[in-house]
Amino acid sequence: MERYFVDERSIVREIWGKADTVLFIFAASAAEFALNKAVDWLYFTGKLPADPLGRLFSTVTYSRQILFSEYTEALTAIDRISKIHGAVEQARGSQIPQWAYRDVLFMLIDHSIRSFEALERKLTDEEKAEVFSVFYRVGHRMGITGLPTTYSHWRTMREEHLQQNMIRSHFTVDLYRQYRKHLGWVRYFLLKQVQVIICPPRVKQLLGLRSVPMMRTLLWLYKAGRQFRFDRPVKLVLLPSAYKAQIAAIDSSL
Repeated sequence: MERYFVDERSIVREIWGKADTVLFIFAASAAEFALNKAVDWLYFTGKLPADPLGRLFSTVTYSRQILFSEYTEALTAIDRISKIHGAVEQARGSQIPQWAYRDVLFMLIDHSIRSFEALERKLTDEEKAEVFSVFYRVGHRMGITGLPTTYSHWRTMREEHLQQNMIRSHFTVDLYRQYRKHLGWVRYFLLKQVQVIICPPRVKQLLGLRSVPMMRTLLWLYKAGRQFRFDRPVKLVLLPSAYKAQIAAIDSSL
């Protein structure tokens, strides 16, 4: 019997097995993609500005495919991602910087932890280290260089990357314009409010994100209502119709 890439009892499966948490990870990632100095690579293919939600959801989909697959299937999925990146590099005639690969990996680690803690509970140091360990193995398989080998080292490097590799550029402005276009004003407003809750201070500073006082209360009410399944109709109303089935599938997979 083949083992899974991520142990079935791992906290990582609990984090990525809940639609709410995945949506928060998605929202926070949207902010960092817009600020990353290597975002021009995503513009090179034209896919990000044409369909920013689809591009971000594909990152989530690949991540879940890896985290919930048997070992060899997960390795195949990771290798597929590497091949896609390699094809883009070949088409552009240059290589994606290793720090850019690390940025995305670091982002997923951080947002996994932050999102779960915002919606569920505080994680122990051991659980945070487990989140790091799982994504480290993904990065190692991809051949990403310069990875930290411990959770403590990752925390230091994460902060360094946030300071060095984030910038507000014309790509940032354009990408947020696309978010607003594809989401509509209400969903766009909620996207930014989730980013206020989840994103690191550096990201919020660069984007000029401001919290609406009532949002913390609304988040508390939303969390309290989940035990009565009030969250499901809320998600159906707030989610773009093209992604409702994908999000519903996350909850049904538990």
